[in-house]
Amino acid sequence: MMSNPVHGLPFLPGTSFKDSTKTAFHRSQTLGYRNGYAVVQCPTVGIGGDRLQVSQLSQAELDKLANKAPVLTYGKPKQAPRAEFIPAYVAFDKKVLKFDAYFQEDVPLSTEEHYRIRQVNIYYYLEDDSMSVIEPVVENSGIPQGKLIKRQRLAKNDQGDHYHWKDLNRGINITIYGRTFRIVDCDKFTQVFLESQGIELNPPEKMALDPYTELRKQPLRKYVTPTDFDQLKQFLTFDKQVLRFYAIWDDTDSMFGECRTYIIHYYLMDDTVEIREVHERNDGRDPFPLLMSRQRMPKVLVENAKNFPRCVLEISDKEVLEWYTAKDFIVGKPLTILGRTFFIYDCDPFTRQYYKEKFGISDLPRIDVSKKEPPPVKQELPPYNGYGLVEDSAQNCFALIPKAPKKDVIKMLMNENKVLRYLAALESPIPEDKDRRFVFSYFLATDMISIFEPPVRNSGIIGGKYLGRTKVVKPGSSVENPIYYGPSDFFIGAVIEVFGHRFVILDTDDYVLKYMESNAAQYSPEALLSIQNRVRKQEAPAPELDNQQMEEDPGVQELEALIDTIQRQGKDRLCRDNIRKMFQIYDKEASGHVDREMFFKICDSFHLPVDDSLVKEVSRSSSSGLIAEAGHRSLVPKGSCICVSF
Repeated sequence: MMSNPVHGLPFLPGTSFKDSTKTAFHRSQTLGYRNGYAVVQCPTVGIGGDRLQVSQLSQAELDKLANKAPVLTYGKPKQAPRAEFIPAYVAFDKKVLKFDAYFQEDVPLSTEEHYRIRQVNIYYYLEDDSMSVIEPVVENSGIPQGKLIKRQRLAKNDQGDHYHWKDLNRGINITIYGRTFRIVDCDKFTQVFLESQGIELNPPEKMALDPYTELRKQPLRKYVTPTDFDQLKQFLTFDKQVLRFYAIWDDTDSMFGECRTYIIHYYLMDDTVEIREVHERNDGRDPFPLLMSRQRMPKVLVENAKNFPRCVLEISDKEVLEWYTAKDFIVGKPLTILGRTFFIYDCDPFTRQYYKEKFGISDLPRIDVSKKEPPPVKQELPPYNGYGLVEDSAQNCFALIPKAPKKDVIKMLMNENKVLRYLAALESPIPEDKDRRFVFSYFLATDMISIFEPPVRNSGIIGGKYLGRTKVVKPGSSVENPIYYGPSDFFIGAVIEVFGHRFVILDTDDYVLKYMESNAAQYSPEALLSIQNRVRKQEAPAPELDNQQMEEDPGVQELEALIDTIQRQGKDRLCRDNIRKMFQIYDKEASGHVDREMFFKICDSFHLPVDDSLVKEVSRSSSSGLIAEAGHRSLVPKGSCICVSF
């Protein structure tokens, strides 16, 4: 087989002959690596392995010819810098020549046109010398347009030559696959490129126009129609022009009603109305786009048309006196459509421009229809009824199932089993209440107070628990913001009011003194001064009794004898521990007091020399304020009871 087509045969698709044994059509490699460096090689063969028609001299011979010059006359020639070889697909990447052209096409089966002019763009890709022909798409042309010839190398003649950018120019005809294209112009980049390559461009030509297209551009003929309104003109004038309104339907007055948003479309071409629903994400409604399909909406019906079966038959002009038109849709006014009252609050820019040109309404501001949330209702607590704590009672107002108020767990853990105890007296005008004494216990873990009254025999007052653990509110504080008594409010001389009863702090225990020393910043100077005075009184030496007084008072001598006897009997550690345990067993109320009969019974069990006369003397001496101390033990009789501490 010959590599070139046979001469004399027409060069038509399917009639050319090529070498069927050739299978390689790739470009030759021009980039390589030698010893790890990139080396550029000049191509010697073209596409498919065809040898290029260039000088086949070696590089050394070319360098020798370039450097051959009379050295003695002109001196040693300077070596010209070697030009770097750049492949075509790198140098001409994304560089395309664009030509404007047209071709003429016969129309044999049409009475209105005999031929058709079709405008195309011819693109030439410098990267690989390929070409493509694309016809711009014209709307509603009815002709398959777009890419007429895909990108490829196009044959130039029957000898197998292909079109090159040197063959293209303005004002010439080129034939591609039997169709002749007339090139009339090119873009700026193409003009600069061809002129830089030394090609003289022909002057540009005017693009040929299609006679049928120009005929369609002429103004339409005016027809006189017998009707007052031309529906065809309205259709052609307002085709694809739609007025868009944003409306709401407020149905909150009815049961389970709500305020929903809609979009109303008014089509100017046929005066039809369409209502679309606006769905939000997770609104719980089925995604139906239309509330009312596109149709003409009657505004005023004929009186006899009320009984018209609209569910079966369509409403015609005979049943309607007036239809809805564009002038009925105004921003800021309600509109009743099919029994629903819509309020139009906004429209799009095209609608605003239409109302400005058609009706002269230039001011259509957007109306804010967003409903503001009402202010939260302030929750007022009912008046405190006096039962329990205020915090516990308030939980009944916060939830249907009340929960316990939150506690300060850290405070409870740090102050667990820490109790401050105070001795207090009751301020009362009643004479019987003046000698009553109370023990205040302040629990640091919960800030609660308990009051205990030690029972006094034959006093006529039942002692024991006077007040259980609870928080005590200071006088003058409000029910909404109660202020409770704290550790800083308890000191010697302070007045504590507990539910209408006033108490005066008389004394404290040793743990209170240590607590006040470690937390002095919490207490006032008055409280610290009261504690300092108490410490000074304790450290002061007790006044010694004169020997004369001792001799004059026989009861004191007998009391000293009783204490000495108990001291001698109590030297034994086992006996002393047994006595302490016995008193603790019989003191069931843990008040620190035992009656006279129990005291004698315990003394008889341990063979202590105690008689009734000495006990009477001890009681009489105690009433005058005398206290006998014996080492770590003391006998403190109070009234008809005897207090023994070990």
